[in-house]
Amino acid sequence: MLYIGVDLGTSAVKLLLMQADGTIENIVSKEYPLSFPNPGWSEQNPSDWWQACVEGIRELVRDADKSQVAGISFGGQMHGLVALDDRDEVIRPAILWNDGRTVEETEYLNETVGREKLSQYTANIAFAGFTAPKILWMKKHEPELFARIAKIMLPKDYIAYKMTGVHCTDVSDASGMLLMDVKNKCWSKEMMEICGIRESQLAHIYESYEKVGTLLPQTAQELGLPQGVIVAAGAGDNAAAAVGTGTVGDGSCNISLGTSGTIFIASEKFAVDSHNALHAFAHADGHYHLMGCMLSAASCNKWWMEDILDTKEFAKEQEGITKLGENHVYFLPYLMGERSPHNDPKARGTFTGMTMDTTRADMTQAVLEGVAFALRDSFEVAGLLGIRIERAKICGGGAKSPLWKKMIANIFHIKVDTLAIEEGPALGGAMLAAVANGEYADVAQAAAAIVKVADTEEPDEKLAALYEQRYQTFRRIYPQLKTVFAEM
Repeated sequence: MLYIGVDLGTSAVKLLLMQADGTIENIVSKEYPLSFPNPGWSEQNPSDWWQACVEGIRELVRDADKSQVAGISFGGQMHGLVALDDRDEVIRPAILWNDGRTVEETEYLNETVGREKLSQYTANIAFAGFTAPKILWMKKHEPELFARIAKIMLPKDYIAYKMTGVHCTDVSDASGMLLMDVKNKCWSKEMMEICGIRESQLAHIYESYEKVGTLLPQTAQELGLPQGVIVAAGAGDNAAAAVGTGTVGDGSCNISLGTSGTIFIASEKFAVDSHNALHAFAHADGHYHLMGCMLSAASCNKWWMEDILDTKEFAKEQEGITKLGENHVYFLPYLMGERSPHNDPKARGTFTGMTMDTTRADMTQAVLEGVAFALRDSFEVAGLLGIRIERAKICGGGAKSPLWKKMIANIFHIKVDTLAIEEGPALGGAMLAAVANGEYADVAQAAAAIVKVADTEEPDEKLAALYEQRYQTFRRIYPQLKTVFAEM
């Protein structure tokens, strides 16, 4: 049988057609516009998502045996607010995860309602990108539209609704709304009261691998697919990507070196750190996960190479870096402020430790190491919760650098696995569809069968010891500069 994975991203939808054994038959991408109606705002028209999905799926299966398509599922951009009226029509453009208009609402939730109560209700504190602050913003600034809301949905869930007619969401994506009691996987009555909404306005919560329905007859015709194709709930993009990298099961870990950086840790048990430094979300495998997200990862290296050094020869610049663990220059990678674990939008990037003999290679090395050190900060928080990690998958553009992988392995003192195939949330979505259709008993079994490791970078004990000393110095720099950043 064949399965379709839908990765509903911020700039495009990526569609993947997979055989039950994980063989990828075809991949198609369709872009759509992004709107910035005011400074700091970010919106999209959900109809553009749907049109891109329709065109993309028809192209995806054009040369396939359509009768073999058995299931569809999703990975999707998280936190976005899609508001529907009582006729299921979109009330206003979707407010996206990277929209910054909710500063006042976020401050109200964290300071007036209080971080401790938010953590008690949802296992998390408020961030400007989360859905609940967006609802409060709409209630205050667009009261007439707010009064018309019959259903509150997330981006990928709107696509699932268009396919099935079912108002659904999944536990991983709902975790990022600041409306769900993550531990008990149900909507928080306290958060609904705070936001002025009713449970009837929220979608039914499913596990990511659960079937929510089948394609509506008219939708099946529109997509060029047979009737009876099942649709599974899917997951938020990070959880779907974790499924696609095999990051399921207690203590499994994935490190992503993309534009932003994430460390994703799967856990069978629910856990929250005392400072809410990491997101505590439900996972697509039926359990839970912790996630640290730094705002600038590979983008730091891109900035340094292209904007400062004025070169695109990334690999060539790294050739001169040979003395690992001995660099005297440090770099704080907070070019856009920082999320995990500091939650400090005023943090900034800095170089420190330069001397007259500092070289261009030293500075480049410091950028790569700084990103790795900052990711380890989140890793350390997980350690305080008793989570022990011995190896991690690595993905994202930065994972293409052998040098950066070596740094990660030794700075974290773990084995680092590179995957044979890396297709992110789209592959994870297709795998969830296969589980929903009974091809695999559970997500862990699907991951074991489909995800393959191509090679492994192992830490060197001597180098890991050198990096341990340097990390202990690195972690003292930000606290010393925190008040300076605030004054700047």
